[in-house]
Amino acid sequence: MNNQICNPEVEVPSGIAFNDKDYMNTLLSTLKELEKNLAITLTECSCEELYQQYFNLFSSVAKLQREAYEIMFRKGWYILEKAEQNKIDQKLQMLSKEFNRLS
Repeated sequence: MNNQICNPEVEVPSGIAFNDKDYMNTLLSTLKELEKNLAITLTECSCEELYQQYFNLFSSVAKLQREAYEIMFRKGWYILEKAEQNKIDQKLQMLSKEFNRLS
C-alpha cells in the first residue's frame, strides 16, 4: 500500500551546481524559519503599532511560504505521507486528555 501523496517529479539536472529543486528547497526552508521567528516576535512586541507591522510581515511571509510549498508539491519535489487512521485516533485521544487536564 502506497502511503505517499505526491505528483510526478519534474526532473532536474544533477551535479554540483544548484538546480531549481535545490533553490526551491532553500527558499522553503528559509521562509519556514523566518515565519517561526516572526511568530515569536509577535508574542514579544512592546506596542500595538509594532505588532501590526510585524503581523503584516508575518502574513506576507506565510503566504510566500505556502506558495513555495505548492510549487514544490506540484512539481513532485515535496512528498506527503498519509497518516494511518489509528495513529490519527491515538493522537486525538492523547491531545483530548491533555486538553481536559488543562481545563
